[in-house]
Amino acid sequence: MSNFDPFDFNQAIPIINEDTEFFPLLSQQDEDEMTNAEIPDSLSILPLRNTVLFPGVVIPITVGRDKSIKLVKEAYRGDRIIGVVSQQNMAIEDPTFDQLNKVGTVAMIIKILQMPDGNTTVIIQGKQRFKLRGLIQSEPYIKANIERFEEKKHKPSREFNALISSIKEMALQIIQLSPHIPSEAGIAIKNIESPGFLINFISSNLNADLQFKQQLLETADLEKRAAKVLEQLNVELQLLELKTQIQNKVRGDLDKQQRDYFLNQQLKTIQEELGGNTPDLEMEDLRNRAKAKKWAKEVDDHFNKELDKLARINPAAADYSVQINYLELLLDLPWNEFTKDNFDLKRAKRVLDRDHYGLEKVKQRIIEYLAVLKLKHNMKAPILCLVGPPGVGKTSLGKSIAKALGRKYTRMALGGIRDEAEIRGHRKTYIGAMPGRIIQSLKKAGASNPVFVLDEIDKVGSDFRGDPSSALLEVLDPEQNNAFYDHYVELDYDLSNVMFIATANSLSNIQPALLDRMEVIEVNGYTIEEKIEIAKKHLIPKQRELHGLQPKDVAIRSKVIEKIIDEYTRESGVRGLEKKIGSIVRGVATHIVMEDPLAKPIDAETVEKILGAPIFDKEYYEDNEVAGVVTGLAWTQVGGDILYIESSLSPGKGKLTLTGNLGDVMKESASIAMAYLRAHAEEFGINYSVFDKWDVHIHVPAGATPKDGPSAGITMLTALASSFTQRKVKEKLAMTGEITLRGKVLPVGGIKEKILAAKRANIREVILSKANKKDILEIKEDYIKDLTFHYVAEMHEVINIALLKQQVKKPKNLLDIV
Repeated sequence: MSNFDPFDFNQAIPIINEDTEFFPLLSQQDEDEMTNAEIPDSLSILPLRNTVLFPGVVIPITVGRDKSIKLVKEAYRGDRIIGVVSQQNMAIEDPTFDQLNKVGTVAMIIKILQMPDGNTTVIIQGKQRFKLRGLIQSEPYIKANIERFEEKKHKPSREFNALISSIKEMALQIIQLSPHIPSEAGIAIKNIESPGFLINFISSNLNADLQFKQQLLETADLEKRAAKVLEQLNVELQLLELKTQIQNKVRGDLDKQQRDYFLNQQLKTIQEELGGNTPDLEMEDLRNRAKAKKWAKEVDDHFNKELDKLARINPAAADYSVQINYLELLLDLPWNEFTKDNFDLKRAKRVLDRDHYGLEKVKQRIIEYLAVLKLKHNMKAPILCLVGPPGVGKTSLGKSIAKALGRKYTRMALGGIRDEAEIRGHRKTYIGAMPGRIIQSLKKAGASNPVFVLDEIDKVGSDFRGDPSSALLEVLDPEQNNAFYDHYVELDYDLSNVMFIATANSLSNIQPALLDRMEVIEVNGYTIEEKIEIAKKHLIPKQRELHGLQPKDVAIRSKVIEKIIDEYTRESGVRGLEKKIGSIVRGVATHIVMEDPLAKPIDAETVEKILGAPIFDKEYYEDNEVAGVVTGLAWTQVGGDILYIESSLSPGKGKLTLTGNLGDVMKESASIAMAYLRAHAEEFGINYSVFDKWDVHIHVPAGATPKDGPSAGITMLTALASSFTQRKVKEKLAMTGEITLRGKVLPVGGIKEKILAAKRANIREVILSKANKKDILEIKEDYIKDLTFHYVAEMHEVINIALLKQQVKKPKNLLDIV
């Protein structure tokens, strides 16, 4: 039953006229007179959005529609009689005649009130029911023909009297249980004499939806209407009783908690006065968990000391939660808890080979570690540092190692870390103190011997908050990390059983002291052959599964994969290749759904259709018929590449010009090459006066790409020697190496990537330092079987190998320079 307040115009109040100062209730005689009164044949119709008006009941309504305001004002100036009908759909803003219910109530306007918020409120009283017959007009408001709604004649009976009595009794119970309904509503119900008005009065205030109230209005039989009202009252009473029961239970629980709290506070005060310890269930739980830990005696003593400190802290104090968090961290850390290593070396090798293609050096190092551990049963874990370009599988290799060893796996990204506290933690005295990420990762792993990947160790920074790389010195030193100290834990933690694997893209940014503590393993870029195998065994099946396709839907041959590698990716790893394969798989999925079949297996034409035109041009050796052009080999972040160094002479005063966006090291190499050539001009058959009469221009395309490093030293010297002697460079020859002022050829790095780039460019001969011979031996023979290597120690060897004996045809103005 809805809330009723006889002093609130928002409720149903039986008002007789606008001058009434009290609220008389309709008698049976009043109701009979109102029911038998004549009604007009047509009425102006006021649609109600969310209200049903019952005969005899007074309700206030807020009028907002322009049509409704016009209707009410015109009726108020006339006989004040209107027809009130509820809408079939409350959401309709301006209902038509067909969207109204067919039974409504004749109403008299008691009063129109202008509210402070600008709205118009109309107080109306229902008179008797009517039926809509037909529409007369729709504008400016609805007007319709009506007819009297014939109600079934009611004969008083004992059953009906009992029904009315039950309705009154149940309504009074609802008023008594509901705190929001004033007691005056009960007085009004007790004094209603007319059964019909009682039912209308209660129906108007029922906590029911609009459709149910409309059904009550349309029920012609008073006894049936009374039965429906009683049924709805019964539902409301049950809900109120249940609500009251729940509230009483909650209030009782809260009262008990408050009582227990005050008793506990009193008990604590008494025990503190007596000098005794306060028993606490939470502390007992912590103590019981501590008994099951396998920690050392000093850790156990420290824990009990901190637990006793907790007992002296008021639970309402802020320090209480800090101390609880600290003790729970000590309990959650895996002190002396280890997983059992799997010493099946054959299985470990199978796992490593299955997850990663290539990377033979790394796999061999892991197998060696396992072999020694199996024999010795106790070995300080090595600190491995995998260095290589992005996308070659350094991070994912950690997961495979953990799987092969049967250990837990955890990873910590070090990129961008600048705060030392990220490694060592904060002291507990600071607000919001936390342990370092080393301790947090061990807690997450749940074992003291996980495989711990320190990702991007070369990206660690430093600022006023400290140097995290210095904090890592203790973590990564096998002689010190058996007693790692975290500021938050305040206890030494043994990290010697953790297998740390660091990853980096470059060694140049790693602190030397930190680098000295790690065993560096270079993870070079993959060859085209390796990338093809990786795509077949890993990338294509993975993308196929991700996109819900079957093996028969996506088949790519090796030649097509090689096209994707050469023309759509330029990288050492396979991350970009995986993205391109993903694009192709999505293209295949789209064509399958659209029932537009593609070629099977996927050919080069289909690849270009899905990926578009090739992004990169494959690097091929360019034949040249002029002197001064030499092919060099360079290392880049995405692998090896070839570059051309061009030199030319022009009349002048011996000026040296360098272009091609060169770095300082390459500029110095050019100066050294020029100085060496001047010093040894006689050996190469060059007239000394040439250097003062001709300007030299050295250019390294492409000019927009920054280039630096010492690898182009012998290439620049060869280019200058070729220009001044006008001897052409041997075809399909490339070189790499650093030079000194004495003419020595020094070794350089990135040999594998450079040699593979030379092979891709159709080079047949390569000149490099004798000290780089060991790097060639580490490359699979299948990859270099078509190449010829010349190992040199002096620059004159390079010139003798690279330059042809005969001179090219020269212009006349160059005839006397040699």
